[in-house]
Amino acid sequence: MSEAKKAVVLLSGGLDSATILASAVAQGFHCYCLSFDYGQRHDTELKFARNLARELGAKEHRIAKIDLTVFGGSALTDHNLEVPDFAEHGDIPITYVPARNTIFLSFALAWAEVLGALDVFIGVNAVDYSGYPDCRPEFVSAFSVMANLATRRGVEGEALSIHAPLMHLKKDEIIKKGLALGIDYSRTVSCYQLNDEGAACGRCDSCGLRREGFVAAGIPDPTRYQLSNP
Repeated sequence: MSEAKKAVVLLSGGLDSATILASAVAQGFHCYCLSFDYGQRHDTELKFARNLARELGAKEHRIAKIDLTVFGGSALTDHNLEVPDFAEHGDIPITYVPARNTIFLSFALAWAEVLGALDVFIGVNAVDYSGYPDCRPEFVSAFSVMANLATRRGVEGEALSIHAPLMHLKKDEIIKKGLALGIDYSRTVSCYQLNDEGAACGRCDSCGLRREGFVAAGIPDPTRYQLSNP
């Protein structure tokens, strides 16, 4: 397989990133998955990411350890801030982690250079999402330009591509796409407040968007919740 068929896939252990991994594998990419232990409220998601990488056919999975708690500013990295319940809101919520996707993509870019990969996949979405600024198409487009200015391969004329195939899909469309690829979504987690057993809180933005997606898709929600009636 040529170098151009290698891809770095950002894998959180969640519904969206599992879908892009399965999709990239189905397209014939040799996938190298990258997850992050960045000081988030729980690291249970990393166990799910390890399992997904193995089950969905990744060639390798690495976990990069960085500490975003030194800056705080987010309910996911500062335990003095509470994770709000799911609600309709116009403002960027406190669960936004400043510059997180910029940092994650930069790490992915570095590994892609080492691997000789020309493709990076990220599961951001700008339809059913919490309004984070680094999940928008403008961000991905701008990062793609920067990536080709900042890397040796880009400067030498080998264009590097940032793929965000879920960007314009509704959550139910993502779920249907993943099911067609054979994903067992009970093996994914999307909660900001997982317990140590991997059960979801059922109240946060991420849980709410996930639950609504399964309802809209007409598919039973396989998520294990901490509450009997989330």
